[in-house]
Amino acid sequence: MVSLQTNDRKFWLDYMLKIADPVLFALKNRTLKQDMPVEMKEGTYREKFSHLEAFSRLLVGMAPWLERESEDEGEEKLRLKYAELAREAIDAGTDPKSPDYMNFADDFQPIVDTAFLAHAILRAPNELWEKLDVRVQQNVLQAIKATRTRKPVFSNWLLFSAIIEAFFYKVGEKSWDQMRIDYAINQFDQWYLGDGIYSDGPEYHHDYYNSFVIHPMLVDLIETVGDEYKEWAILKDTIIKRSQRYAVIQERTISPEGTFPPVGRSLAYRFGVFQSLAQHALRKDLPNELPPAQVRSALTEVIKRTLQAPGTFMESGWLTIGFCGHQPGIGEGYISTGSLYLCATGFLPLGLPSSDPFWSDPPMEWTSKRAWSGKEFPIDFAY
Repeated sequence: MVSLQTNDRKFWLDYMLKIADPVLFALKNRTLKQDMPVEMKEGTYREKFSHLEAFSRLLVGMAPWLERESEDEGEEKLRLKYAELAREAIDAGTDPKSPDYMNFADDFQPIVDTAFLAHAILRAPNELWEKLDVRVQQNVLQAIKATRTRKPVFSNWLLFSAIIEAFFYKVGEKSWDQMRIDYAINQFDQWYLGDGIYSDGPEYHHDYYNSFVIHPMLVDLIETVGDEYKEWAILKDTIIKRSQRYAVIQERTISPEGTFPPVGRSLAYRFGVFQSLAQHALRKDLPNELPPAQVRSALTEVIKRTLQAPGTFMESGWLTIGFCGHQPGIGEGYISTGSLYLCATGFLPLGLPSSDPFWSDPPMEWTSKRAWSGKEFPIDFAY
């Protein structure tokens, strides 16, 4: 079979698997806790959280690619291999008898990364749930239920509890909690500031959490449970349109050189900053002013600028703390090696087929590249 991969798609896929390999192969061997170095800020103690972080954050980005059968014969063999690895990883991380059994119950951080695991399953329900053995499904349910003993922080964390309940709804658990979902949806509607931006709690934070968490989880939350209640269904179109507006803003922040402003916290998540833009590419509902190939071209340049920077990877293949290379000083107290794998959310469009215009259309200059070269470019409008 002739390969349908574009050079850009091959580049994305090669780097996603390069990032995934240390995590998934260690979990296959049940040696993640033994093998994974945990880099963190001096004086912090993140070892008990870092393994679940790496595992769940990687999967939430890989999930759409794992879920869709590939049109390319070689890529499909890879997909089947990695889907099996992912299921073995889920087993290793949720089996109480495994040396890699993860921390779902101690302290508050596990609420966050259990939510990313739940979100991954929502994005790949066939490969990451239906194909699991019943034994593993029961272990997953018990692990995820363990987070219900603690309340989330009054911030984007409300969405972590909500997406966990959406997972229970999706897999047919009758005990799913409508109130946790209703609270998150309504609170974020109150926290909407305008022009595609939500505050993260009562006060606005100028960072990328609208993309790391808020828009992607709100969109997938309302898509999963929105039809259950009339008042949720009424908000669905608004939630999606706000997110689409944020995607437009995101694309315009990508410079002609593929860089973006290092503002706000959690910059060590690197190009995961663009999860929201990547999600709308995956959903095939990018606004009209964002042709898919234009978004691909911009994101490809961003991924190159971040992942090809010297020092991004340890010699052993694990990610290092940094924004562009190894810059441990930018890691907040809650950042460790496992945290960094949220960058995988930038790879969401790999869940589109190779023949989709996102991959198959010729490269295009993105907005700022046209703007800063004196070419015509569309003016911007507030939502």
